[in-house]
Parts: sequence; structure tokens; C-alpha cells
Amino acid sequence: MKHGIIELDLLRILSLDTAFQVSQQTVSIVERFGKFVKIADSGINFKIPFVDQIVTTQSLRIQQLDVRVSTKTKDNVFVDVVVSAQYRILNDKTQIYKSYYELEDVKEQINSYLFDVVRAEVPKMKLDEVFEKKDEIANAIKVELAEAIDGFGYEIVKTLVTDIDVDERIIQAMNEIVASEREKFAAIEKAEAEKILMVKRAEAEAQSKKLQGEGIANQRIAIIDGFKESIDKMQAIDGIKSNEVLNLILITQYFDTLKDVASSDSNTIMMPNSPSGFNDISTQIREAIISANVVNIKE
Repeated sequence: MKHGIIELDLLRILSLDTAFQVSQQTVSIVERFGKFVKIADSGINFKIPFVDQIVTTQSLRIQQLDVRVSTKTKDNVFVDVVVSAQYRILNDKTQIYKSYYELEDVKEQINSYLFDVVRAEVPKMKLDEVFEKKDEIANAIKVELAEAIDGFGYEIVKTLVTDIDVDERIIQAMNEIVASEREKFAAIEKAEAEKILMVKRAEAEAQSKKLQGEGIANQRIAIIDGFKESIDKMQAIDGIKSNEVLNLILITQYFDTLKDVASSDSNTIMMPNSPSGFNDISTQIREAIISANVVNIKE
């Protein structure tokens, strides 16, 4: 009876050691006395008890390795660059074999190449360029890694520069520089705007004075034409001399001027208002006109 129980237990152990299960997206490598036998895919697999051994089970899923690299930029700023490398084992029995037997520690290999590439690329750039060219750094890392582990059963899926750590004092200094540049730009823009306003005001004033001068000139022409027409009509009346006509026009203009001055907000102007004073004004005007005519005749 005891022998039967022992045989039953032995059969149970042998059956358990013969069949084994491999999970989805994983593979198991089986060796016999230390020599490679086969690669077991997902599902139920069998091996010889006590002879065949499962030496490793590898995942075919995408894996990620995060590495922090300390380095210096071209403008002598120390930064910590965090790089994430996504990789996986190629789903091919030959590649799976190479990934286990030809490459001992893939993470250590990736880590070494990440350090090498980052410390070769970042010192070529200034701090601003490091932030601007993160994708270029990541692509350079991917190319180098792909060349390094190609042929060892691994594939580099993607590399990302996920973070760039800079000392807080450096960040504050950079912010102050940016703020200063923006203030400078704002001052320049404000000065340009004021310059444009001044030019426009000057142009408007010049145009206004031009129009004002043209208006005054037209007004004077109209006045002269009116004077001429009035003189012609008055001279047509019998018994009226030309000097009397001129005196009448002058005195009319004189009183019109006094009326305008009185109705305006201007300062007080002292002007003669007696007949004798007006005679002096009219005499001065006539003399000026006669002198001008004499000069014109001589010329």
C-alpha cells in the first residue's frame, strides 16, 4: 500500500514538472543540462522532468528605462537631463535567443549609451537651445541606441527627454533676463508709437496751417473783390469822389473790427475812436498805398 502511495506521488510530481504554462506576451527559455533546447511560447508547454530546466522567462512587452544624466551646457550651466528609453525584445525566436545569450544586461547597456549621447550632445548647446531642441536630443539618442543594440534581439521603440532640471537661481536669472528684454522691447515700441504720433501731429498741424493760409488768402481775395465791386458801384454815383468812397470803406471796416474785438475773449486793445484819430489812420493808409504805387511805377 505504501509503495502505491509513493508511486502515485511520484507520478504527480513528474506530471507537474513535465507541463508548464507560459503567460501571454512572454516566452520561456528551456535548457537541458545547461544547453539551450527551445523557446516556449505562451500557453501549455512540456519538458522532460529533472532534465529540462526553465532558465528564464522574458517579457515581449514594451519596457521603459528612465535615466537622469548630469551634464553642462555650452554656456557653463549644469543641468540634469531625464531621458526615457522605451524598448522591447523582438518577437522572433532567433532574436529572443540573442537577447538572452548574447547581451547580459540590456538596462546597463542602454544606460551607458544614454549617458554617452547626452554628454556628447548637450555641451554643444546653450541652455535655451537645450529646451528648444529636446526632440533633436531624443532622436540622436534613439539613433545611437538602435545602432548599439541592433543584432542583440532588442528594438528601441522611442526615446524621450522628459525633464530638464536647472538650479532655481539659474531659472530666476533667466526670468529676469526675459523680463528685461520684454521691458526693453516695450520701451522701444512705446517710443516708436510716440514718434509716429508726433509726426502725425506735425503733419496735421502743417496741413491745418496750409489750409488756414489758403482760407485767409481766399478771404482776402474775396474782400478785395468786394471792395472793388463796392468802389465801382459808388463811383457810378454822381458827385462822389474816389477818396470819399475809400474813406467810407475804411471806416466801415474799422467799426466792424471794433465790433469783432468787443465780442471776442481777447485782451483789450486800445484803438483811436475819434474822427480825428480815424482821419490819421485813413491818411496813413492812403500814404502807404500811394507810396507802394510809386515804387511799383519806378520798378
